[in-house]
Amino acid sequence: MSGALVLTNIERTFRQAGNDLPVLRGAAVSIAPGETVALVGPSGAGKSTLLHIAGLLERPDRGEVIVDGEACSDLTDDRRTALRRTAIGFIYQFHHLLAEFTALENIIIPQMIAGTAQFAARKRASDLLDMVGLAERGGHRPAMLSGGEQQRVAIARALANRPKVLIADEPTGNLDQETADRIFDLLMRVNRETGVAALVATHNLDLARRMNGMLTLKNGLLEVI
Repeated sequence: MSGALVLTNIERTFRQAGNDLPVLRGAAVSIAPGETVALVGPSGAGKSTLLHIAGLLERPDRGEVIVDGEACSDLTDDRRTALRRTAIGFIYQFHHLLAEFTALENIIIPQMIAGTAQFAARKRASDLLDMVGLAERGGHRPAMLSGGEQQRVAIARALANRPKVLIADEPTGNLDQETADRIFDLLMRVNRETGVAALVATHNLDLARRMNGMLTLKNGLLEVI
């Protein structure tokens, strides 16, 4: 398989009360640049574990994760951290913006951590706020923004370092339906305009059906639905 994000034969087993609990038994997927794939299924099926492995936050017991052509499972922790900073963007159900910083600063900070000069980081942050329709709100702290606006800032932050892969865990789960629809439309537009490959876990089947593909975890394997 080839793609911006490739998972091959991913296995992950947890130890619980002295017993082995297999969660992933050979999960595999390839997501191309510009493609958005939904991951659906009941709680406890292993969606979060799969996202953590795809986002290099956790190592699989077996199998391989390939991000932008680089095999990652045997990389050092430092190299995996570097890839998370530059090649992968994360969006969560709760925005996790830094409360003491403005919207603009929340987008500048991850760039500077990755080594971008402050002037260039500020320009990039301004451009991203404009992309998500918040050019006039850059000086506002998160508490001064609505839930939908906070999530739009979180999307901009996830794109700050021009990632090749976007990992989203219930990005509309904390929003009302109307706002969720707007955020989803924004995600799809961003996906088309930037060419990022996106894996999006969601319980919202209506939104999932509007993506390029829909997968579910069944018995530790990914199945197309």
